[in-house]
Amino acid sequence: MPEPLGAPFAALAPDRPRVIARFPSSAAAIRRAAPLVAAFAVVWLGCSIAAGASRDVLWRIVSECLDASTPEYCARCFSPIERVCGDRGCAKTVQVWAETPEYVAIRDIKMCGCPAGFVHGLALPRSRITGVEDPRRPAGIWPFAWRAAQTRIADEGQIALVVNPPGLQRTQDQLHVHLVRLAAGAHRQLAARSPARTASLEEVWDVAAASAAARGLADYGVLVARDDTEAGYWVLVEPFSPEGQFTVGLCQ
Repeated sequence: MPEPLGAPFAALAPDRPRVIARFPSSAAAIRRAAPLVAAFAVVWLGCSIAAGASRDVLWRIVSECLDASTPEYCARCFSPIERVCGDRGCAKTVQVWAETPEYVAIRDIKMCGCPAGFVHGLALPRSRITGVEDPRRPAGIWPFAWRAAQTRIADEGQIALVVNPPGLQRTQDQLHVHLVRLAAGAHRQLAARSPARTASLEEVWDVAAASAAARGLADYGVLVARDDTEAGYWVLVEPFSPEGQFTVGLCQ
């Protein structure tokens, strides 16, 4: 699930949106669902057709493309920082939003070609961490991701941070937190699921692990959003990707 990158990355494509089967009870419901299902199918198919797409594109960006001062940078890096190696276009460059010695936030490739106002970024550790399942997952990535999202989404109530579960819904094996907007009505849907709560973003992994254990989930995705009923944050865990159901991860 990379983001703002280059050729190999453009071929790779983003985390595949999750379509939750609702088992429509009528032909009319099926007809209403058909356009949405078809749209997701096109996105998924486009990602899948990229034969042999690497699961290490994000790691290559983090490890090879963030220091433009390195020798032969433009020749060596497949997706250089925007405007450093000429005009290669959105899908073949990295746009850095924020960085520290431990983390970096970049534009997701899903933003390429989208209208102004659409936001989809990725926050990644600079060290090799595979994903939600990795015991080395850093607590600090959540507050970093939230601060990075604030630079693009002014209303904190609209911010959603998402990590997808391992498996078919995840195309990259470098931990990345999606920085996106909540979908219309998402606060109501989230509240109805009684998510866990935390006052500190540093505690998200622990809160998510405890919530997953209570539900018997071995693999799970995580969504973090502002708790609109009290100070703090909601931490929702699901066996599927929360991105597709609760956020605006793709532009029209």
